[in-house]
Amino acid sequence: MATNSHLGSLAASFHALHEGTAPLVLVNVWDVASARLVEEAGAAALATSSSALSWSLGFPDGNHMPRELAMAALRRIAASTALPVTADIEAGYAHVGGGFDDGELRETVRAVLAAGAVGVNFEDSAEQPLTDVDEQARRIAVVRRAAEEEGVDLFINARTDTYLSGRFAETAFTETLGRAEAYLAAGANGIFVPGVQDLHVLHDLAQRIAAPLNALAGLGAPSVGELHDAGVRRISIGGNTAKAAYAAVSRVAEDVLGDGNWSELAGARSHQAMDDLFGGS
Repeated sequence: MATNSHLGSLAASFHALHEGTAPLVLVNVWDVASARLVEEAGAAALATSSSALSWSLGFPDGNHMPRELAMAALRRIAASTALPVTADIEAGYAHVGGGFDDGELRETVRAVLAAGAVGVNFEDSAEQPLTDVDEQARRIAVVRRAAEEEGVDLFINARTDTYLSGRFAETAFTETLGRAEAYLAAGANGIFVPGVQDLHVLHDLAQRIAAPLNALAGLGAPSVGELHDAGVRRISIGGNTAKAAYAAVSRVAEDVLGDGNWSELAGARSHQAMDDLFGGS
């Protein structure tokens, strides 16, 4: 377990990454191998993907994975790197018996910090169409207080699915701004709005939200440079890393089981290169 002073230093570094001249770009990971590969490629920080982690453990995305499994994976990832790590905690793993338990949410925050992470993504899509804005703001305040009690300036990236849910149509922009204001007042540090690729919308959101704006990117999305010019301060690709990796597995399997050849293995890392990720010799 990392000491509070060490976590404090990592947290300060992670906050600072949102204030640089270039946006923070996160290639989301789900295990130690993916984390090591992303770090090797030059990442400044690591971020988990709840969807990728869920799939790797046999669960569908969307608050189905047990907290204990998520935290076990997070501990291994954070222990494998000196980089700041932020965890996707979905809706906080705090829904118990059809209700929401603040104590369970506090336990999630403590578990995240004990694992060595210094940031969280916390989403408002646990209820339908979305969690009530005042209730979600109250939950964010619970997260903030729990982190303060542990003496760590946790970076809370408040995710709102106003666009991704498709439930707000022409009111999505106004709804997003209202939720962003409430979430920031409750203690959030950044606002994550997945489902938006229109640069004009992103620019207007970035101008109107008084915190770093996080956009979800992937195939067909604007480039990092274009997103930067629109004012986006944080760019992540979520489960797209895992989707690409699992697509490669599918292609290999179809090749070997279908035509019986090995062409899809071209470009694979050597056994030694993989071992070297973990200090092998």
